[in-house]
Amino acid sequence: MGLATVSDSSRTAGPAPAPGPARGRRRAGPVLPGFGLTLGYTIFYLSIIVLIPLVALVLKPLSLSWEQFWNAVSAPAVVASYKLSFGASFVAACVNLVFGMLIAWVLVRYQFPGKKVVDALVDLPFALPTAVAGISLTALYAGNGLLGQYLEVLGIQVAYSPNGIVIALIFIGLPFVVRTVQPVLEDFEKELEEAATSLGASRWQIFFKVILPHIGPALLTGFAMAFARAVGEYGSVIFIAGNIPMVSEITPFIIMAKLDQHDLAGATAVAVVMLLISFVLLLIINALQAWQRKAVGGR
Repeated sequence: MGLATVSDSSRTAGPAPAPGPARGRRRAGPVLPGFGLTLGYTIFYLSIIVLIPLVALVLKPLSLSWEQFWNAVSAPAVVASYKLSFGASFVAACVNLVFGMLIAWVLVRYQFPGKKVVDALVDLPFALPTAVAGISLTALYAGNGLLGQYLEVLGIQVAYSPNGIVIALIFIGLPFVVRTVQPVLEDFEKELEEAATSLGASRWQIFFKVILPHIGPALLTGFAMAFARAVGEYGSVIFIAGNIPMVSEITPFIIMAKLDQHDLAGATAVAVVMLLISFVLLLIINALQAWQRKAVGGR
């Protein structure tokens, strides 16, 4: 009788229900607690540090008439400084794009004595005061400098010329490319290279068709950072440039000269033009970077 009762009860009970979620388990929410508060603080901090100074920079030239503004930003010396600043920055960023990638490649792919020392030297422009870098480069490339005396014999003038400005901008922009490309190369899957090799691809084909598309966005990011850093550089350039009007005057020096003359509106007018040109160029670079990422992801 007892067995029958147990058997009947087991039949009517049916299969045991699947274990459900625990009653005390909370629903998934934002990773950061207090997201609204942290977002508000972030916007407030960026406004104080970035947005409000930029708005003040844009509003200050409004005290000038259109004719005064145009005369301030289109003077021959100012236009020449635009060409020199952006041209030298572009050349320096292109040089760093090539040699920065090469240095990152060597640091990632090869083992050699003193590798850690070389790796640490890459960050030296970050730690070295820009004025010290400018004085050192001037002493090195001046007519009586260690290298400058031999270059002048060959008819090459570096210090107090646009060549010196490019070298100074290369010096301060190199770490941006190396440190941007290096981690991407470290995370690159070597199995892709091995697969391309097994299919008969040459080394150059592997580099241009397998590796370069993978590190391309990082290269563009490093290029943009090096270019932006070079455009606004002052300390390391001011000593080696010589500040010769229409020859080696960079735009930051023009701005400082106007500030010394208590021409705050004229200085901010030139700064606004620099800001607009830099913003447009960086916008183009970011668009190319996004396009390249989309092209690589679609393959």
